[in-house]
Amino acid sequence: MIAAPAHIVEALAAIRRAARGDAYLHRFPDRARVAALVEAVSHALYPVRLGGWRGDPAAENGFVADRLGDALTIVEEQAGVELAYWQDEAADAFDTGLPAQIAALFAEELPDIRRLLDADLGAALIGDPAARSIDEVLICYPGAAAILHHRIANALYRLGAPIVARVVSELANARTGIDIHPGATIGGSFFIDHGTGVVIGETAIVGERVRLYQHVTLGARAPLGLSADGLRQRLARHPIVEDDVTIYAGTTILGRVTIGRGSVIGGNVWLLDDVAPGSVVAQPTASVLPLGEADDLNDRLHGR
Repeated sequence: MIAAPAHIVEALAAIRRAARGDAYLHRFPDRARVAALVEAVSHALYPVRLGGWRGDPAAENGFVADRLGDALTIVEEQAGVELAYWQDEAADAFDTGLPAQIAALFAEELPDIRRLLDADLGAALIGDPAARSIDEVLICYPGAAAILHHRIANALYRLGAPIVARVVSELANARTGIDIHPGATIGGSFFIDHGTGVVIGETAIVGERVRLYQHVTLGARAPLGLSADGLRQRLARHPIVEDDVTIYAGTTILGRVTIGRGSVIGGNVWLLDDVAPGSVVAQPTASVLPLGEADDLNDRLHGR
């Protein structure tokens, strides 16, 4: 093995020291442990389809209890790690019982999460003629995986573990190419078809029965950066999408604009303004060129 140059090792150490300043914490929420959390919650929510349970139905609750216990243990553990990380910035000490409280409150969220997910899966089955069953959607569809992760992440985010929640969302992003910030508020019967490239920002609000296609962005207009006092400002900066809206592939909607109930936004649209309820927004229709003009354009495209 080639020996590492000592001056490079020392240069990297100097950069680390400068970045850390006086605060140096060895621990930070662990990606592998959070992945185990998501897996355990998924098994508890869907023990047969995602958990692989094949035993006596009468014993199914025992399996769910075991997997839920595993999940809550990790929630408490990782929430504790995160709170230790934030403690350096806090004026007052956190209650030592807070990680256990977060875990207990997270457990209370799970029945509602399961009900929301069932509605999301049903929306996919209705919305995609290629879908043959709820089970197929749950096991195969990237949009289903992304929204399952988001329902878990959003609960953790609201309960006070935003870094753990962000790790959950990034696990979904790595798996599906769908990037939903855990702070985004998403209503029931939500369906992302195909999914790759969808981005939903932190302060986005999405209503009931909304359908998105691939490469849709619900984003902010520009990073706000740091204010004069050095604190990052967190303002409502992402779109509000009301109930029963469909947004087709490639559309970008930026800023705190409202897409009115029942609207349809066509593909590859760029929106910076509110849209009234019941609107249809589309790009100009593509032109069919007469033969002569088509030949001229073809020559230009090929540099002739």
